[in-house]
Amino acid sequence: MIMNTAQRDKYEARARVVKAMAHPTRLFLVDELSQSGPRCVCELTELVGADMSTVSRHLAVLKAAGLVEDEKRGQMVFYRLRVKCVMDFFDCIESVLACNARSQQALLAR
Repeated sequence: MIMNTAQRDKYEARARVVKAMAHPTRLFLVDELSQSGPRCVCELTELVGADMSTVSRHLAVLKAAGLVEDEKRGQMVFYRLRVKCVMDFFDCIESVLACNARSQQALLAR
């Protein structure tokens, strides 16, 4: 079966979301927002340990993918996770990592 245009569009949309998370800092930001709720850029900058422009660029990538949303409160911008189910994806990743570790351990035990 050949992929049709609608299927290609669907997989490209999925790839955009996955690509947006494909950076350790962005994974950390998603994880942090899932645990703590809305955070201002200044707090996230401190937690990441990078300059504000770098953290803002990471947040912009996550926002463009629809993973986070922002809210301006006076001079401060707060970000929150838009969809909590992304954490289910994290659970799946952890399962893959555990499975890989078991496979590697089995190879070493031979």
